[in-house]
Amino acid sequence: MYLRFLSFLIMMVFITSCDLFCPPKSNNSAALDTIVDFSSVDTFPSFKGCDAIIDKQQKMDCFRTTIHQKIGAELQQHSLAVKDSINEIVYVDVIINAEGIFSLDTIQASEKLKKELPELDSLLKASVEKLPKIYPANKRGIPVTTKYRLPIRIQLTE
Repeated sequence: MYLRFLSFLIMMVFITSCDLFCPPKSNNSAALDTIVDFSSVDTFPSFKGCDAIIDKQQKMDCFRTTIHQKIGAELQQHSLAVKDSINEIVYVDVIINAEGIFSLDTIQASEKLKKELPELDSLLKASVEKLPKIYPANKRGIPVTTKYRLPIRIQLTE
């Protein structure tokens, strides 16, 4: 009988010992910031001239203005002849990788514009490839790849 009682007592100690010897877990641990919004970046890509700007909106505006000027200047170097007048907007999707290098993704243009200016795709591709290397966008201090949609107005007369 004594042996049974002793074995029962030892068994109870083993079963409940984990709860007695482990420190209590604290429920007051700080919540980790694990949610990452991949649809936005902390800092926008920027050219060297825009890098000194601190305000996020002004930096984005500087980037947009600079890229429009550089692509527009490159396109204006070419003389394009058309049969009918054209006044349309072409949407060019540009990828800026984590190293700050531009590449052309897609060009969205009307069928009329594609028929009138078949060389527009190659001119836009060459213009994008001539863009200088820039500072890439950052998310939590890490350079990330971003996509930028560039609207370009094409106005040509006969």
